Amino acid sequence: MKTEPRQGARSEGRVGQDQVPGVGVSAQVIGGAGLDVDFTLESPQGVLLISESRKADGVHTVEPTEAGDYKLCFDNSFSTISEKLVFFELIFDSLQDDEEVEGWAEAVEPEEMLDVKMEDIKESIETMKTRLERSIQMLTLLRAFEARDRNLQEGNLERVNFWSAVNVAVLLLVAVLQVCTLKRFFQDKRPVPT
Repeated sequence: MKTEPRQGARSEGRVGQDQVPGVGVSAQVIGGAGLDVDFTLESPQGVLLISESRKADGVHTVEPTEAGDYKLCFDNSFSTISEKLVFFELIFDSLQDDEEVEGWAEAVEPEEMLDVKMEDIKESIETMKTRLERSIQMLTLLRAFEARDRNLQEGNLERVNFWSAVNVAVLLLVAVLQVCTLKRFFQDKRPVPT
């Protein structure tokens, strides 16, 4: 998920809670001047859970204690000139529905499982699924880090190219001035007798 707040803008989102044992919030500023933004997370009752000021990135885990909508806010109001590009991700450590987990087990007869316990297979599959989901989330986060670094490198490349062109122009100007000055030294201004 990406959001691009305007200069001095606030970007807000609401997060619902349906049997959520934990919610992870990962945010990173990947574009804009300063690469920093204010971040707050409030409970449904308006209690401030997390507050960070002028941070480039952050990862937080919150254990919801009450049902309702949690308020997530990225604030760029301190910067009236530049806009920011913010990458954020909400990671829900949700409990699986029993219907989803048990759905495939109904199609297979326990007698067909030779010496292997069905519960062990279910547990292994769920563990792999959880680890794969975490891997996808971490790769997405690493992609955001890479995008921020690429934006920074492109900005640096533009500055280096500009100042290199200025240095080359000054070098050529100095070379032309030196040649003209040397020609003046060797010019003979005396009249030639005829």
